[in-house]
Amino acid sequence: MELPYITLRDSEETRLNLLPMTFTRPVPEIRLGILTLSEKWARLLPGHYSWATAGYLAEKYPAGAAPSKYVIDSDIIPTPGVVADILRGVAPQADRIASLYDIFLKNGEAIEADFRLITAGRRSQPLPADNILIGDASMLFIEEGATVEGATLNTRRGPIYIGKGAEVMEGSCLRGPIAICEHATVNMGTRIYGGTTVGPWCKVGGELNNVVMFGYSNKAHDGFLGNAVIGEWCNIGAGCVASNLKNDYTEIKLWNYQAHRFLRTGLQFCGLIMGDHSKAGINTMFNTATVLGVGVNIHGSGFPRNFVPSFSEGGASGFTDVALTKFFDIASRMMARRGKELTEADRRIFRSIYDFAERFK
Repeated sequence: MELPYITLRDSEETRLNLLPMTFTRPVPEIRLGILTLSEKWARLLPGHYSWATAGYLAEKYPAGAAPSKYVIDSDIIPTPGVVADILRGVAPQADRIASLYDIFLKNGEAIEADFRLITAGRRSQPLPADNILIGDASMLFIEEGATVEGATLNTRRGPIYIGKGAEVMEGSCLRGPIAICEHATVNMGTRIYGGTTVGPWCKVGGELNNVVMFGYSNKAHDGFLGNAVIGEWCNIGAGCVASNLKNDYTEIKLWNYQAHRFLRTGLQFCGLIMGDHSKAGINTMFNTATVLGVGVNIHGSGFPRNFVPSFSEGGASGFTDVALTKFFDIASRMMARRGKELTEADRRIFRSIYDFAERFK
């Protein structure tokens, strides 16, 4: 049977509401649970996939070469039921990612759904005897090549998935639902609470609670991070702490690029939102619901403001612009450590983001 051509279509409103995470990727490349949205679609509805997204992203995420049989709103969270609706030709009854905080709010449920999708009919690698398992062993899945040593894993509140080549070091405590994706590293003594995804090639340490790390990012040392979304190629220094709750317990407001102001969220808990290639120096402190754009470098004492535009450097005492040449040098060096290259297509994307960022400085 010939596979259909399928387009995942970004609406401009959704893409703007999900900035800064969608500065550098179409909506379906957001990681939610174990997989990105596009990876979920590929498993549930096999086909030839393409993107309909912002023009400056099209070189890296091109439109299809042939007419699509299905054109799907890219903010839909795919499930077997949604796919069944699409195949029947009816409007899908679907949950969606409409805001930045949906990424962490819906992550626990997404981990559980992806766990069922990925592990159905498969057998986990055995858990070595020097670990402690609390709960149902069927809710733990360890892929080939992963190592877990001297850790405590609790599956009573949700599954724990440990991807291919990942490493969980001794003294770590994991309480599901948790996804440790391929080649990720959990350093010694790390405490990870439910609803957390440690994306591919990420390194984590300290304490994490309901955090989504997309990939290739590091929070390798002590410090707290909760109800947070961290993009790719980010680094969070030792002792960095990000508040996720206001001292007066009032409703949180979060920066919205489309509205160009802080909007009410209805939430009491919301932490750090960090765009790709952003960095935080040692002992950095973040106020509740701080949003950092792309290529931001935070350092120094005190709390920086709650929204920092892309390609900015500084802290509580003020900010300066980061030149693109400097940004490219730093990004190239960081990516080379993982055997990746900053391509010319990537550079053109960042130039477009740089021009956009000037509107908010």
